[in-house]
Amino acid sequence: MKLSKTKVKNFALLHLCIWIYTGSSICSKLASQYPFLSSEYVFFTLLIFMILGIYAIFWQQIIKRFEASVAYSNKSVTTIWTLLYSVLFLGEGLTIYNVIGTAVLIAGVTMVASDE
Repeated sequence: MKLSKTKVKNFALLHLCIWIYTGSSICSKLASQYPFLSSEYVFFTLLIFMILGIYAIFWQQIIKRFEASVAYSNKSVTTIWTLLYSVLFLGEGLTIYNVIGTAVLIAGVTMVASDE
């Protein structure tokens, strides 16, 4: 099955949007490491709102290009990005259950995307 350049571009934009969204999870984790209302806590909280605002605008433009089932099933990839960030930037561990769950997510997203 050959995808057109437009579809490839649209899927790339969709996943860029999802990647942006996962930044809010990392900022949430970072904010939680500081005392409530400290300057660092406020900074990361404001950064969360900024990221979510950018994501909301971007998401509205992206979902125009897909069926809702395809767009929302691809959103599950958020879990994969967050897992990767947690391991790389926050020093959290990776378990076999994380790997199995990620494989199931990838299989599901691939099945839905290939139907598109």
